[in-house]
Amino acid sequence: MTAASSPRASRPRPLVLASASPARLGLLKQAGIDPRVVVSGVDERAVTADTPAELARKLAEAKAAAVAGTGAGDGVVDEGDLVLGCDSVLELDGQALGKPADAAEAVARWQAMRGRSGVLRTGHCLIDTATGRRVSATASTTVHFGTPDDAEVAAYVASGEPLHVAGAFTLDGRSAPFVDGIEGDPGNVIGLSLPLLRQLLADLGVRITDLWT
Repeated sequence: MTAASSPRASRPRPLVLASASPARLGLLKQAGIDPRVVVSGVDERAVTADTPAELARKLAEAKAAAVAGTGAGDGVVDEGDLVLGCDSVLELDGQALGKPADAAEAVARWQAMRGRSGVLRTGHCLIDTATGRRVSATASTTVHFGTPDDAEVAAYVASGEPLHVAGAFTLDGRSAPFVDGIEGDPGNVIGLSLPLLRQLLADLGVRITDLWT
């Protein structure tokens, strides 16, 4: 085959991330995917569900649907884009814990979590705007918390980090030393399960390598 007749490299399938999370964006970029970020503006308090796992999935669906519904031709989402919505909650004692409202709540969270285990639930929803097809699922990872003392908890909360993450902790920040171990996908705890994303893409007939840039 001559150079002139060689096949041209295909363009990556466009992905729109319906999340403001820099951690999710970072995970995708590390995996060779460079999405556009469009924040959904969904009121998370208006979304309810019977279980934390269902709540995480419904939040992800709401965010993906809100962004996909902006429509082609408005400069936000184009026909053929894949729209990914994600949301995380920590399940502890059967309750779904999102981002703490303030520092006092973050302290109370850590006083309740330390020395115990919870389950980080991350909902994922993928919409193919070319076909209108939508798939969604929730990934779950068990988190075993360490026992930071009151001074360590106070210093961590004073850093401001726990106010911006579900469950008031993250594996890729200052709270990492306070997590003794996990069972499951670490990326899911950070905010996005790449193995689950690959499965959802496959359900839509798309290979994850089609998104590589």
